[in-house]
Amino acid sequence: MNLLLVEDDTMLAEALCAGLRAHGFRVDTAGDAALARTALVEHDFDAVLLDLGLPGSSGLSVLSYLRGRYDATPVIILTARDKLSDRIAGLDAGADDYIVKPFQPDELFARLRAVMRRTQGRVSPVLSWHNIVLDPARREVTRDGAAVSLSAHEFRTLLLLMERQGRVVTREQLEEAVYGSSGTIESNTIAVYVHQLRRKLGEQLIVTVHGQGYRISNGVASGGASA
Repeated sequence: MNLLLVEDDTMLAEALCAGLRAHGFRVDTAGDAALARTALVEHDFDAVLLDLGLPGSSGLSVLSYLRGRYDATPVIILTARDKLSDRIAGLDAGADDYIVKPFQPDELFARLRAVMRRTQGRVSPVLSWHNIVLDPARREVTRDGAAVSLSAHEFRTLLLLMERQGRVVTREQLEEAVYGSSGTIESNTIAVYVHQLRRKLGEQLIVTVHGQGYRISNGVASGGASA
């Protein structure tokens, strides 16, 4: 199981990593919200352990960012904030569990196992377009029932387009969904992902709306389209 630990206390992070790794977990770390968002864009995790009191931006902003991307990765909040209102805010924001510091490592391991058992059976909306099905929770895409291998960036591009079927999605919105920011990558990067998706899933899937962006086709087209 691959975990992301978001914790700015270096000594606590090192102790938690040592315990988690001793129990067979693989752990990446991030010391602030910006690094956490970057890690979530670049890698897939089985669960996130999230501190709320991060420098610069609250851990809740990371949670909001994750859920805003329709990412169902389990999140356990680890925090010294023990007020009922804080626990309610964290759970309402999309956390799967909430542990107040200090805690015993064995409790964390048990809660991790429990969260994974629950979320493995979670029902999430499945998105479909004709013969193409996208399952956000499983991060799987099939075409005519056969699995299609997509890169993480291709998957996120397709997810946003399919989530907004019938509407135009701008290049800036796609950049935000894929990278967590816009205006900082090569201008043709999104076009490359669209090209790859058309190649793997069919030329008729994505329509270019010149001067605006892209959208999922309203029907099966007979010809291709260029990015």
